[in-house]
Amino acid sequence: MSTIRKLIERADKVLRFPTAYAHCDIPCGIYDPHAAQVAAHTVVRMDMLIADAMKSGAASAEDRNKIIRYVGVKEQHAEIVKHEVAVIWGDYMKPEHAKAHPELHELVWNTLKLAGKAKQSTNIQDAEALLESVQKFAEAFWATKNVQTTRAKSFYPTERTFVYPKV
Repeated sequence: MSTIRKLIERADKVLRFPTAYAHCDIPCGIYDPHAAQVAAHTVVRMDMLIADAMKSGAASAEDRNKIIRYVGVKEQHAEIVKHEVAVIWGDYMKPEHAKAHPELHELVWNTLKLAGKAKQSTNIQDAEALLESVQKFAEAFWATKNVQTTRAKSFYPTERTFVYPKV
């Protein structure tokens, strides 16, 4: 052990330095649920494309290949939702956020479960439920920063809404 470290430890025993806690691994201070929303829109869009392909019967090898690719992308983006929400929940959210917004724990849990359900199905309602849950999470996230939000129709082919912070 270095001499400096020994001196600091001895000083700490006498002076009892306060413990500093960081909200994330770095801490970077940069969190935004935007990527989770884009990923949820992608899940909706992939289910839309799968439904369209299935209407045509998907008889050709090319059609089946498209469906396989849509499913793969849908699953990747459902995982992105899970990752982004879990990182914000685990690294950014603090006990005081959960206390001020008691719905947060259940909202995060439901969002993660809905992402799994959206991976398992090609039901557009499952994808839309995921998107709605992610949007509620985005609104809750911005509320922890005392930032108002607005919902606006997205410019994506899903034609669903997007939550934006009012700046």
